[in-house]
Amino acid sequence: MTDDDLELRVAWQRHFGRSTEASRWLDTVLGHHRGSGRHYHDVRHVRWVVRHATDLAEFTDDLTAVIAAAFFHDAVYDATRSDNEAASARLADRALSDLGWPADRRRHVVAMIDATADHVVALADRDTQVLLAADLAVLATDPARYSDEGRAVRREYAHVYEADWRAGRSAVLRGL
Repeated sequence: MTDDDLELRVAWQRHFGRSTEASRWLDTVLGHHRGSGRHYHDVRHVRWVVRHATDLAEFTDDLTAVIAAAFFHDAVYDATRSDNEAASARLADRALSDLGWPADRRRHVVAMIDATADHVVALADRDTQVLLAADLAVLATDPARYSDEGRAVRREYAHVYEADWRAGRSAVLRGL
């Protein structure tokens, strides 16, 4: 078991328990993050987001919901598609339903995951602000780490021509 796996398993069990169903969903979500073509939106990224969300716990209203959104927010990820967040939100809703979460709390997690599509912090509630801050924490990391992560994102978008990549990446960063 890798350090990423161990840290994520501990966080998952702390928030979702150790039941057979909870363990099955952890394996499912981590399996998604290990999918082919994952260079940035992988298990390491989930660990990063969960860790940062936990560090910001004092600013949340429902830390466990934020952690659920952190685990699932990029579970479905295909760099050629534009519906990743919606598909990830549906997966989270199904998992949390299986784990016995009430509909209103599941809707909250779904809304947080949907918010990662555009990262508009000004319109977000406290929990969503924490999730978005944790998801984008890499932008405030040291230059070497940021550079490594940028290269990993570029590998996920290898199908995009270099000029288009630069223009698109620049637009995304300016928008943030």
